[in-house]
Amino acid sequence: MTIIESLDHEGRGVAHVEGKTIFIEGALPGETVEYSTFKKKPSYEQATATKILKSSFMRVTPRCPNFGLCGGCSMQHMEAGAQVAAKQRVLEDNLWHIGKVRAEEILPAIYGPPWGYRHRARVSVKYVRKKERVLVGFHEKRSSFIADMESCEVLPPRISALLMPLRALVEQLSIRERMPQVEVALGQDVDVLVLRIMDPLNEQDEALLRAFADQHRVQFFLQSKGPDTVQPFYPLDAPELNYTLPDFDIVMPFRPTEFTQVNPDINRVLVRRAINLLDPKPGERIADLFCGLGNFSLPIARRGADVVGVEGSAALVRRAQANAEYNGLSARARFVEANLFETDAIGLKKLGHFDKMLIDPPRDGALEVIKALAEDGPQRIVYVSCSPATLARDAEVLVHTKGYALKAAGVVNMFPHTAHVESIALFEK
Repeated sequence: MTIIESLDHEGRGVAHVEGKTIFIEGALPGETVEYSTFKKKPSYEQATATKILKSSFMRVTPRCPNFGLCGGCSMQHMEAGAQVAAKQRVLEDNLWHIGKVRAEEILPAIYGPPWGYRHRARVSVKYVRKKERVLVGFHEKRSSFIADMESCEVLPPRISALLMPLRALVEQLSIRERMPQVEVALGQDVDVLVLRIMDPLNEQDEALLRAFADQHRVQFFLQSKGPDTVQPFYPLDAPELNYTLPDFDIVMPFRPTEFTQVNPDINRVLVRRAINLLDPKPGERIADLFCGLGNFSLPIARRGADVVGVEGSAALVRRAQANAEYNGLSARARFVEANLFETDAIGLKKLGHFDKMLIDPPRDGALEVIKALAEDGPQRIVYVSCSPATLARDAEVLVHTKGYALKAAGVVNMFPHTAHVESIALFEK
């Protein structure tokens, strides 16, 4: 029995017993719990709460019957607003303890509907010979096994409702043991399912897929090897995948395997806030680093500034340029392929002088970019982060070495019911 003191960055309750830190899944701050340890180390243990003796006011009944078994969500037992507040504390703690910085202003959290938000997902498929049936879903916690799930509360209801029909479909296929995953990509006008197939389909398989697509109004793509082998299968006359940014009158076409945010509603609000903080103006030259397919670049261009988007993937650079042309912004938006994880002052200088900069890196952060900034670097930097730890690390260099002030920071609840913390920060010279 122990009392939970706080939450860690993975949403686990933290307690101390006889000088050892205990990380307890399923426990909330202020609770008294009994727990079972599944991993022991000299300085810490990892455990699961087995009995809640005294509940927190933040505790709610998880909505999903798979919670606790499925590894997709870790915080459904915590009230949605409390989840956001906990993530804000994680951000502030990281900024202070890692970066030795505090934001002058804490921005209001960006959050939205907590259920049915995932417009992108990769679910695993497994034919279980002993049971002679197929499982379709996410992996169990700390396991390679697939959770036996009939629904998923964070997928849109129409996609959650396909889990059982997909099981039945795969069971009938000749390659049911050679189809390890289904990738879900939802757009404004079409729902795409990408089937990873290790062997070719036969004629009966193809007929089954066509019938399923017609009945459930989805489009199938097939992937035989790497992402470049993804091709539409049926129907071939389906609308193109896209998402919209209505505030900027922008439509963003994308391929099913290209990176887009999983939560389109939150993405719209995030882009709006990023652009408001950056405040691009006609005549300014702005860099969008790790630009992807132009999620921030095109709104910057729409505001009248000249934007240079930089991305490490040649395919995404081509996509971003095509999206600029599609939206009539190619005169203001230019895209360049470069490895920003290996850049230096010379590489950054080749891109030219920038008045402002937006950085949206993956979890590894943007340390080499930050270290490469020159004395006459951008006056304003908006940093969109998916890792509070690497944001804090980079903030330390920006503030204590490069002469920037951390003017504002706040969380973006892109992934409700998970411990994932997305955030946005504003730095000024």
